[in-house]
Amino acid sequence: MTPSLLILTDFFQAADRALDYATNLAAPLGARLVLLHVRRDSILDPEILTGTFSNLSQEATNLALSRVASDLAVPVVVEIGHGRVAVAVADAVSRHHPLLVVLGRADYADIPDELVHTTALDILRTAPYPLLVVPAAVATTAPPQRVLLALDREAFTLGDYAGMARHLLNTLGAKLTVVHVAAHPGPADRAAEVLESVRWTGLAIDLPTPVRFRHSTATAPAEGILAVAQPEDYDLVVVLARPRSFWGELFHHSVTAQVLKHSTIPVLVLPTEA
Repeated sequence: MTPSLLILTDFFQAADRALDYATNLAAPLGARLVLLHVRRDSILDPEILTGTFSNLSQEATNLALSRVASDLAVPVVVEIGHGRVAVAVADAVSRHHPLLVVLGRADYADIPDELVHTTALDILRTAPYPLLVVPAAVATTAPPQRVLLALDREAFTLGDYAGMARHLLNTLGAKLTVVHVAAHPGPADRAAEVLESVRWTGLAIDLPTPVRFRHSTATAPAEGILAVAQPEDYDLVVVLARPRSFWGELFHHSVTAQVLKHSTIPVLVLPTEA
């Protein structure tokens, strides 16, 4: 079965940028694209106050999707969903089993964090799945090679997603750096402890260079990650979303949520089993 990437499009700038990124990523992975447009006609849509919606007619939507698909350099399947984006994504995931769900992130610079309820957060709550979020202002849509993995000291396992993550890193020939954020400088053995947790997942298998370690000192973990995850040093930052992050309003204040909303480079969210 040909692997796929599920990419959301609404024909706006952020989605177009994410589509370019997904297309360039699909080629080395030998994957096709599943191009999903959701007609957001649900009064329960969580972005109704802050989102920008496409109000094209059904006919215009079909025509726009056809034009987008015809310009892509990789195989593509086109689908139209209805209602809440997260529900439509969950349905598409259940049928296509993509490697990743990919979507663009609009610029939220002028919107207070308290009012930002992004599609990405809603998807992670509704159907936790590997999610790649591409900022609209990302500098390049070339496949990432300099990858930053943000970890705490808690044990974790990626379960069913470990194989996908290894395949992605190996196919891209990624240079992996692990960053650990703490309020104070850590002991000398912390690097070995954190790197050992990565080795247990198998993410470092067959990478072209040894995994590197960085320590970032910051009161808030998200601030420490964002300070390191700069486009001049890295192309992609990977963060973990633990099961407890998917419940209640605490997710708005989680490390994952803050990195998703403010990162200047693409963010890959990997749900964990612990």
